[in-house]
Amino acid sequence: MTTPRKTRDPKTLRPATQLVHGGSMRSSFEETSEALFLTQGYLYDTMEQAEARFKGEDSAGFIYSRFANPTVAMFERRMALLEGAEAARATASGMAAVTAALMGQLKAGDHIVAARALFGSCLYVVEELLPRFGVASTLVDGADLAQWRAAMRPNTKTTFLESPTNPTLEVIDIAGVAAIAHRHGATLVVDNVFATPLLQHPLQLGADCVVYSATKHIDGQGRTLGGVILASEAFINEHIHNFLRQTGPCLSPFNAWVMLKSLETLPVRVAAQVRSAEKIADYLADHPGVSRVLYPGRPDHPQAALVKRQMSGGGTLVTFDVKGGKAAAFKMANALSIVGISNNLGDAKSLLTHPATTTHQRLKPEVRANLGIGEGMVRLSVGLEDVDDLIEDLGHALSVLGAGARRAAE
Repeated sequence: MTTPRKTRDPKTLRPATQLVHGGSMRSSFEETSEALFLTQGYLYDTMEQAEARFKGEDSAGFIYSRFANPTVAMFERRMALLEGAEAARATASGMAAVTAALMGQLKAGDHIVAARALFGSCLYVVEELLPRFGVASTLVDGADLAQWRAAMRPNTKTTFLESPTNPTLEVIDIAGVAAIAHRHGATLVVDNVFATPLLQHPLQLGADCVVYSATKHIDGQGRTLGGVILASEAFINEHIHNFLRQTGPCLSPFNAWVMLKSLETLPVRVAAQVRSAEKIADYLADHPGVSRVLYPGRPDHPQAALVKRQMSGGGTLVTFDVKGGKAAAFKMANALSIVGISNNLGDAKSLLTHPATTTHQRLKPEVRANLGIGEGMVRLSVGLEDVDDLIEDLGHALSVLGAGARRAAE
């Protein structure tokens, strides 16, 4: 007779252990690695069982992989444990998660308040997509709680922000915004992708829903797309479950499996990237070719006091302004030999982008200027390379600008 394996409530485990063992479901083969269930549909023992599952009376099995899948379910359970959420739903991409989290709550006649500093695609959803369906939107300076208060209306149903923001790494008072939203009977959705689930916990700060582009740090190795929505069981059941089931932005089982394996190393990767980002930010702050460095872990960050209260680390991204504007920023980036030019982030490889011409290019120049996105600004996503190699690479690229300036003076 086989002795049953000892088990422990995964909620009592620490994050690094949860990310290795949490949410696992083993088949009869007792595999050590999570199984990949590449299947569209499922069989039923009887017609009665099929009827019960479609009625929701039998939740022990699956119906269709657009609705749920064993591998995807393991990823959702593991993410919920890490986030401290009651429930999670995975999606095909981060933008699918954002769109579902907002549209699942809203209908014609409703109103949303969002921080002005958002990723370009998120701005599109708030400013252009939702108003097409009769949902009014108001954008505010996210760091100014007075603007959040002034923007609230009787028909405001939800609020939305990202913190730290893309690309200026502004940190917003999540607890403060949550209190304002709840006072008016609205919810708060937080895009926590830059902070990762390890460095900031929006649900503990009062947020009702957290969304991630799992494409970023959660996969963290540039392979697969994915997203995830995390909230209470009530929020998921009321706003998210049926929306996803009927509209179909489902995460593929293969991508879920890749991300399950990635979660096992998430704490190790993020800790190493944060250490490197801190050193790089300090190096750039002292470089004569750089006019400004934005990094939440530095004491000169505009919201440094809030960062200490709200985050346990500065993150893996560093934003800085290159003296000389767009031409200098391009020249510096083109001289890099290790850091790659890409609009992605949260990868094992260090990546650099120019927001004004990529992620935020659709914004009018005056809007970018209002957000603090200048022509010389670049956003660096720090990877897992040796930090000294990265500093040497950045130093060489910036030195090219100095050489050019000297030649011009001659």
